[in-house]
Amino acid sequence: MLIRFWGARGSIPVSGREFATYGGDTTCLEIRTRNDDIVVVDAGTGIRGLGNSLLAEGRRDLTLLFTHSHWDHVLGFPFFKPIYSETSRIRIHGCPLAQGNMEKLLARTMLPPYFPVPYEEIKASIEYQGICASRLAIDTMEVATIPISHPNMGLGFRFEEDGKRFVFLTDNEPHVDHRGGLAVEDYVKFARGADLLVHDAEYTPEDYHLTRGWGHALYTDALDIALRAEVKAFGLFHHNQDRDDQGIDAMVRYCRQMAGERGRPDLSIFGVTQKTKVSL
Repeated sequence: MLIRFWGARGSIPVSGREFATYGGDTTCLEIRTRNDDIVVVDAGTGIRGLGNSLLAEGRRDLTLLFTHSHWDHVLGFPFFKPIYSETSRIRIHGCPLAQGNMEKLLARTMLPPYFPVPYEEIKASIEYQGICASRLAIDTMEVATIPISHPNMGLGFRFEEDGKRFVFLTDNEPHVDHRGGLAVEDYVKFARGADLLVHDAEYTPEDYHLTRGWGHALYTDALDIALRAEVKAFGLFHHNQDRDDQGIDAMVRYCRQMAGERGRPDLSIFGVTQKTKVSL
């Protein structure tokens, strides 16, 4: 399993020298199976670069999963060039109970006055399917889902192939009881023994007195899940739009210090960038 992140920022894309390391594009990641089948998660602004890369590679067939439909996870969809190619075949999976009809939601991102090209201009063959409390097989990879604790609901994913596990829990506020969300222990169980856990880590304690209930995690709470789940590697994700590279570096250093104090100096901890690649 090969994982590449094309966007790791939260809420809104940003630019500037102070964001050069971790990048400014919003959520999008690409996963390749052992047989090189392509799975994409979310269509934040990072999907624009992914689309250009896929076209250059001559790839037109993929599966697109959505965690949820907040703006920063869908706003790149109209700029995903493969959707305008008649040779593209895309299978889109979302959770209707959490997000509504994904086709209607994506079509709305292309309505005037917000976007000049109508949804009807899409040329790709697109198949829409639901995925909620279920498992999905994609080539040699199994995908399991879990409800995230987030306003308007959504899904987290666990990808399993050849005995390796990657768990992706963005936009998850584990210590707040959002509708449809689960207890912290459920997220620990879902991530148990994962080779890689990437979890929302947007807020510091200084932020949280204003942002509690907005649907994003204290980075120390995300670390706690990683430690309790005994994962092998932990990636901080969904970086706040105002958090510069130095701020994220400081969060990573503190997490490494805390992991050492809790008996896990071996835990690999890093801040996810929009160029991060991981092979499992």
